Amino acid sequence: MAYQFSTFKTRIADIEEWLRKELTLLRTGRATAAILDEISVESYGSFMPIAHVGNIAMEDPRTLKVTPWDKGQIKAIEAAIQKADIGLSVVSDSDGLRVIFPELTSERRAQIVKLLHGKLEEARISLRKEREAVLNDLKTKEKEGNISEDEHFKAKEELQKLMDEGNGKLEGMAKKKESDIVN
Repeated sequence: MAYQFSTFKTRIADIEEWLRKELTLLRTGRATAAILDEISVESYGSFMPIAHVGNIAMEDPRTLKVTPWDKGQIKAIEAAIQKADIGLSVVSDSDGLRVIFPELTSERRAQIVKLLHGKLEEARISLRKEREAVLNDLKTKEKEGNISEDEHFKAKEELQKLMDEGNGKLEGMAKKKESDIVN
């Protein structure tokens, strides 16, 4: 009986998705609508993402244009972006808002890279915890006689391959984001 790694593979995918979301929140100096995804605005008594109350378009490499469907929401959207405190400037006009991404200084780039490495390490720790859970499960199954020693050894080899693959994907995502930040 071969060990089933489907739960472990699902957890690897979840960790990758978590890191992907965290990396989108790190500003690179270029305008990206993804940074506004996590900001909610109060609209008619409930909180909704900005993309649900208006249109977000790229105006130039450092500016996003937010055009709410209801012009009465302009002040609420502006307040929500400022409250999020993500270092963006917001200028409102009669038909919407301009969200301006300031130029990054070398100090700020270094801070963002440090944050990026912290997020990468969090993802690696989560991956290691998942590996430990699988290893404990393998030991338990071997002790109970559900798998043989050879199957345990083969499963550990397969687990290491999956770990290397997962770590490689996480590293690739982080390196790509780091090059966006530095350049």
